[in-house]
Amino acid sequence: MENIRFSSKEHKDFYCQMLLKTHNFDPYHRAFFYTMGICAETRRNIDTLFDFKNDGINPDGLSAPWQTGGTHRLCRLAFNLWNGFTEEGNENRSSPYELFDCDFAPYFFEAIRLRYPEYCRNVGRTIHISVIER
Repeated sequence: MENIRFSSKEHKDFYCQMLLKTHNFDPYHRAFFYTMGICAETRRNIDTLFDFKNDGINPDGLSAPWQTGGTHRLCRLAFNLWNGFTEEGNENRSSPYELFDCDFAPYFFEAIRLRYPEYCRNVGRTIHISVIER
């Protein structure tokens, strides 16, 4: 497996299991299940967030009673990466400021890289700049 940053062993296991369960390794599934696997609450409640039968997101899961501020951020990002989904009337809650203002933010960048690999080929490479003193 490529070099992917996971929050825990459980995160990695969940990601691999979900991709195998759906038999789909495209960028949509990879980014979605990576994001949903970041925390235990979203892993436990994946069936309220993803419709495995129809292979799509379940926006109704955003209003589930187990949701917290952090899990809302995870779900909003995952849904947005899936198909650009934003909650009608709450579009401002999907802004970078709202989404990334949490402890999960370092992993959000990884989710974006998984969803848009064609734009992130050079991300993570170190750029060396020489400074010439006068």
